[in-house]
Amino acid sequence: MKAKTPDTAPRFAYQGLDRVLHERARLSILTSLATSPKGLTFNDLKQLCGLTDGNLSRHLRVLEKGKVVEIVKGHEHNRPQTLCRITTAGRKRFVEYISALEQVVRDAAEVRNGESPLRLVTSLNHSSG
Repeated sequence: MKAKTPDTAPRFAYQGLDRVLHERARLSILTSLATSPKGLTFNDLKQLCGLTDGNLSRHLRVLEKGKVVEIVKGHEHNRPQTLCRITTAGRKRFVEYISALEQVVRDAAEVRNGESPLRLVTSLNHSSG
């Protein structure tokens, strides 16, 4: 079976919703890091995202494996410190992901011929089958 390209994918398939990024905690992490160009310490990121040490570590590992974030371990004032930063490739993926989310919002808000978005989707489903 031929793989669907973005041009031939179903209208509401949203191929741009990156599975690595499309998770509440990881979205929180990336939003925090995208707004902090110098990066954030592990503890600051934990507070901003409302995550436990274990949850944050797990999600950072997934993002690091996907080359979305980089983690730098070092010391400050003789204390261990972990600094987290979004990578250049990660920032690009994040922007593409946000663009896909914006399309979801536009589609959900679209009104055609005075119909609600739900009726629009229902009518599209009935016309294709």
